[in-house]
Amino acid sequence: MKHTLKITIALVLFFFMAQFAGLLIINHYIDHKKTVETKKIVMKPLPYGLERPEVENQSYSFIYITAAILIGTILVLLLAKFNKPMIWKIWFFATVWLTLSIAFAAFFSSVTAAAIALFLAILKIYKPDLIIQNISEIFIYGGLAAIFVPILNIFAAFMLLIVISVYDYLSVYKTRHMISLAKFQSKAKVFAGLFIPYGKGKINAKETIKPGLKKMPKKTEAQRIAVLGGGDIGFALIFAGVVMKGLMLKETVLTGFLKTLIIPVIASLALLFLLIRGQENKFYPAMPILSIGCFLGYLVVLVV
Repeated sequence: MKHTLKITIALVLFFFMAQFAGLLIINHYIDHKKTVETKKIVMKPLPYGLERPEVENQSYSFIYITAAILIGTILVLLLAKFNKPMIWKIWFFATVWLTLSIAFAAFFSSVTAAAIALFLAILKIYKPDLIIQNISEIFIYGGLAAIFVPILNIFAAFMLLIVISVYDYLSVYKTRHMISLAKFQSKAKVFAGLFIPYGKGKINAKETIKPGLKKMPKKTEAQRIAVLGGGDIGFALIFAGVVMKGLMLKETVLTGFLKTLIIPVIASLALLFLLIRGQENKFYPAMPILSIGCFLGYLVVLVV
C-alpha cells in the first residue's frame, strides 16, 4: 500500500468531494430552461464578462486544450530555467482567484464570490495550511470545468483523457520533466493538488515531487505526505461534466446529476485500487487508471 489506510481513504474522499462539488458547479452553468425549450444544450454565460474559448467543431476541441497544456508546460519550464519563481507565483495566484471566483459564483453573487475567492487565494499563496489547501482544491476544478465542458463533446472528452493519460505516463517514466517543475513549485512554495501530511503542521511545498502520485525519498512518519495532482482531479471532472451535459437532454436535472455521479464513484474506486496496489517511494501516473475508471463509469451510465 502506498499510504496508510487512513491517509488513503482521506485522499480518495477529497478526490470524490472535488468531483461532486465540480458537478454541482457545472450543473449551475447549464441553462436547463432554455435547454428544454431548444432541445439542445445551452450554457449560461460566465460571470465577470469572461468568454469561453470559441471552437467551430467540438470534436477537435481536445486538440486545442492539449496544445494549451503543452504551451503552459513549456512556459513554466522556461520560468524554471531562468529562475523566475515570482512570475509563476503571480500566475498561480491569478489562476486560483479566477477559477474559485467562477466556482463560487454558482452559489453566491459574483461580487461575494470574487471576494471569497480572493481571500482564499491570498491564504493559499501566503499562509498555506492543510485546510486552506484542500478546501480550495475541492472547488478550483469546478470553476475550470465550467470554462471547458461547454466546448467539448463526448468524443473530445474521451480523446482528451486518452491523450492526457499518455502524457502522464511519458512524463513519469520517460521524460520525467515533472520533477523539474515540482522543484520550481517548491521555490515558489505553491502546489496545485490535494495535500495530506502524515504529521502535523503547515504545508511544506518542498516535500512535493511531481503533480499526480509521487515518488518520495525516505522520510520519517511525521515527514511523509500524500498528494494528488490537480490535473488528475480536473480532467476526470471535465469528462464527467461532458457526460452530464449530454444527459440533461434526455433526463430530468436530478436524474441526470445522479446518473453522472456513477463516474466519480467508479473513478474514486480506481484511485483507491491504485493507492492500495502502489508501493511507497515509487512513481505512479494517476491519469491512466483514473481514465479507465471514467470509461467504466460511462459504460455503467449507458446501461442504467
